[in-house]
Amino acid sequence: MKLRKKRRSNKGTPKWMITYADMVTLILVFFILLFSMSQIDLVKFEALAESFKNNMIFDYSPSPVPMENPAESTDKRDSEEKTEEDQVEETKDADDHQESIDELLKKVTAFLDENDLNNVITANRTDEGVVLILQEKVLFESGEANIIDEGKSLLDKVDTLLSNIPNKVRVEGHTDDRPISNYRFPSNWELSSARASSVIRYVIENGSIDESRFSAAGYGDTRPLVANDSPENWAKNRRVEIVILQQGNPG
Repeated sequence: MKLRKKRRSNKGTPKWMITYADMVTLILVFFILLFSMSQIDLVKFEALAESFKNNMIFDYSPSPVPMENPAESTDKRDSEEKTEEDQVEETKDADDHQESIDELLKKVTAFLDENDLNNVITANRTDEGVVLILQEKVLFESGEANIIDEGKSLLDKVDTLLSNIPNKVRVEGHTDDRPISNYRFPSNWELSSARASSVIRYVIENGSIDESRFSAAGYGDTRPLVANDSPENWAKNRRVEIVILQQGNPG
């Protein structure tokens, strides 16, 4: 009688369990990865990214991740450097501006001295340029905007001065605070504006200066030189100012 061979039983781990274990392990690793990513310090991560973007960071720190927030530090340092540069540039521009006005004032005062005009024209220096002050009595009759003959000869000399200076020119009319009201000038606004326009019109029509250099303004009694409390002070406030603007000033 033949003996039947017994089948060997496979006592090892089933194949499906190996696959299942691998899958579970991968899922576990995946969730561990997600958990670790959720714990990233966002500030430090951004700082690290910023340190690589900004090459200048290596000039100030031996590590790509300096301090707690290098982005803010870098921005602050750059801002301070720019501020210092801007201050130096602004100082230089201010010095050049002052020198330019000083040179302009020298030219004007030299012309006034040569032509003996200091008794009728006053030259003052301002941040805008040089201001020529002409009192009412040398240009107009009281309450009028038509230039008198003596004023015309004076403006001819002013035209000669302005012809030798390429700067823009603003002509301003000023009055005292006493009201005026007639059919031509309902108020001091109209009178001051008309006087400024009359000066410009005369210089353009009788000289050779390009009219595009001029602008006119009437300020009425809003910008007095002195208090309007006496006949002498009223006379000082009734004036025309010819502002020779510093180069580059649009007027």
